[in-house]
Amino acid sequence: MSYTTCRVHFIRRNGKSIYASKELYSKLKLSAHPTVRLALGKKKIRTPVKRINRAGMHLYVPLTIRALMRIPRMGESFVMSREGEVKLGPLIGIMTSSATRSANRPFGSRTPLIRTFLKAGSKKAFCFAFHPSDIDWNNETVLAYFLDANGKWQKKTVPLPDVIYNRLPSRKAEKSYAIIGLKERFVRRNIPVFNWSFFDKWDVYQLLQNDAEASAHVPESYIDPSPEQIRNLLEKHHFIYLKPTAGSLGIGIYRLTYHKSKGYFIRFRRGGRNVLLRFKKFSSLLKMLGHSRGRMKNYVAQQGIRLIELNGSPIDFRFHMNKNGNNVWVVGGIGAKRAGKGSVTTHVRTGGQVMAPEQALSKIYDPDKARALLQDAKETAIKLARAIERNYPYRIGELGFDIGIDKDGKIWMFEANAKPGRSIFKHPSLKAQGRETLSLIFEHCLYLARFRRDKGDD
Repeated sequence: MSYTTCRVHFIRRNGKSIYASKELYSKLKLSAHPTVRLALGKKKIRTPVKRINRAGMHLYVPLTIRALMRIPRMGESFVMSREGEVKLGPLIGIMTSSATRSANRPFGSRTPLIRTFLKAGSKKAFCFAFHPSDIDWNNETVLAYFLDANGKWQKKTVPLPDVIYNRLPSRKAEKSYAIIGLKERFVRRNIPVFNWSFFDKWDVYQLLQNDAEASAHVPESYIDPSPEQIRNLLEKHHFIYLKPTAGSLGIGIYRLTYHKSKGYFIRFRRGGRNVLLRFKKFSSLLKMLGHSRGRMKNYVAQQGIRLIELNGSPIDFRFHMNKNGNNVWVVGGIGAKRAGKGSVTTHVRTGGQVMAPEQALSKIYDPDKARALLQDAKETAIKLARAIERNYPYRIGELGFDIGIDKDGKIWMFEANAKPGRSIFKHPSLKAQGRETLSLIFEHCLYLARFRRDKGDD
């Protein structure tokens, strides 16, 4: 296999041949294959390839072949030669959806996020976004949304891609037979789909509970907890969290605290405000929670952890994990989050504050201790990512962890997100990490599309 980059040109010329500059011709070892399979995504055609006396790395494609192959643009492209096949690309599809679509906002409120992905990905590949309904299975094509050089949206029909980055936003849709069937059709065509679906909180705890390497970092948890389980957890740990299994952004979370002499306390978010209530009796607490009416169904009761604090407020950490171009888990970015006054969680929307992890830890510990703790947390996060991947049946390329450090220095994982948000990277000190995570996403796409160097390549 030979792998390099070249500049693709479209030429007004009749015929069924493509033309490679002498340097590219040599690099791709095309003298052994005067006729090749030209490939883009899942589209392939057989065509002669001819050497021309031009310096540099250039590939010239007649407009007739461009139309057959549906090559989206001229310019820089990776190119790979393997066993008589010359492959351009890769062609990377970002799958998402929106209830509202317009010419300027083809993905509704998600358009800015999708634009961010495309701007990063287009530097490395033919990168586009699409809705599931944009696929034409009969012709094996996609009506794709690209960004042009001026940042304007362009619609072009392209072949089915080499790899799909799944950013569907709806938990409900992803559980539908239509979406499950769609993803399975991609797999049958050997198109890798990564970040298969959202996790439910309980799914993650189940994945890890029997994994010796990871289970020690997961708090004691119960799904659909009975009154006895809630009471026992409170008496054992003194405070617990009740979290909806399919929740996100801290919505619907309750923090319960038990003091033997004072009774039971509950904190939650209501009407945009933090609420604190006290109950003398456990039965009164259960009534407020609506346990008898089934309101705790699809909730997880989880052991509370005494987190380290900054100026009296607990802090935890969002770890953005990525698989890199070598298919290895790495820490792409970390943000520290300090809880707002009276808040159940550290989310910004409930008054939390984001900062760099080094900044937060240096205010609590001496420099050596801060570095050691952060390194321990990084190693633990990589261990957890590997454990989830070992126990999960589908392909994962990206994860978000909510990780805490308790007052004894032990590392805990509270949540794992299969489609992590990117709000922490709005913080000025974390923007470089945000760019790094984007780069890693597309490096991993290159890996999955098999656009990577062999050890013998220059």
